[in-house]
Amino acid sequence: MLAMATLAVLALAACGTEKSGVGAAQSSSAASASASAGVGPGAAFTQMLNKVAQQCPPSAAPKAPPTGPAQALPSGETAPSDAMEPIAPTAGPEVELNARDWCAGNLHEERIARALWDLADPTPAKVRAILNGLGYIDGRIHGLEQSGTTTRFFLDLRDQGGRLCLDGSAAGEKTVVDKCVAPATGPFKV
Repeated sequence: MLAMATLAVLALAACGTEKSGVGAAQSSSAASASASAGVGPGAAFTQMLNKVAQQCPPSAAPKAPPTGPAQALPSGETAPSDAMEPIAPTAGPEVELNARDWCAGNLHEERIARALWDLADPTPAKVRAILNGLGYIDGRIHGLEQSGTTTRFFLDLRDQGGRLCLDGSAAGEKTVVDKCVAPATGPFKV
């Protein structure tokens, strides 16, 4: 009787312990599958965007380019006659995206380029399948067209008032994904 009581106490205590190994992996994947089953594609897309951007700074207005005179040279020195003064950008992603979108854009560029890099025949259907597999939903994939051995696409990644979009071309080892700027509101236009 004492042995049965001890065994019952041990069994109850084991119920609260953390699983490890295969059992933990199976329960973790089952939990994530059940969690995602109750979440619509729009909510799952937003969760993916937040997960990718979790290490990025919070949203803030983009910083204006520096203004004012250039730094003066130390006394007694003159600038070479052929010296050019650098010009700060006045348009494009460098100026128009906030810090969070810029950071997240870099992360999205990298993850998409890696996924498309080994795609030997990048047809629109294959590119869409890879983008969907990464969590990008069809409603945010635009302009998916094939030209020769390259498939072009745009991704609308506007979220939380941001203006981030990506302009990509899947071409195997020549795949390129760059940030672009979308209008703050309204429909996405290629």
